[in-house]
Amino acid sequence: MLSKEQVRKKYFLIRKKKYFNVKNVFFKPLFSIIKKKKIKKISLYYPSNHEVNTLGLFSIISSKKNLSILLPKILKNEEMKLVKYKFLDPLEVNKFGFLEPKINSKSEIPDLMIVPTLVFDKDHNRLGYGKGYYDKFLSKYVKNKKNILTIGLAFSFQKYKKLPTSKLDVKLDYILTERGIF
Repeated sequence: MLSKEQVRKKYFLIRKKKYFNVKNVFFKPLFSIIKKKKIKKISLYYPSNHEVNTLGLFSIISSKKNLSILLPKILKNEEMKLVKYKFLDPLEVNKFGFLEPKINSKSEIPDLMIVPTLVFDKDHNRLGYGKGYYDKFLSKYVKNKKNILTIGLAFSFQKYKKLPTSKLDVKLDYILTERGIF
């Protein structure tokens, strides 16, 4: 069995090679869930490193009056918080090279968290870049009985048979690919 780091390296290269730009129809199943679950606050991410492009999603959500966007902001204590964000507000590059809000407002808790996904398996385990920011954030709020729906975005070719996991990993509720939602 490959280690987490070996799987990350392998799939980072696969994603780079097989990446394609998604159309907004990719996100259609997501809006069914948003409506059904009466979601109001959605945590998104700005795409980088050949991640599923969420810019169309930003635009769609911004056009809806009853939805608000939250974006991750990395903190000095190696944790992450989510802050309110209006599409096209100023961003800055953080220490990892990812875009995050320039404004440092109070932390918010989302109803739905869209999670960048490097690799996933049939059990809804995921690997990101290995720093554990999403897992730490979710663990903290799950312990406090906050119900945050989680959906990983990935391409179908990013599926792995069985990922190595640890007790710190948080499973996702759903995975959304170009082939639908699982």
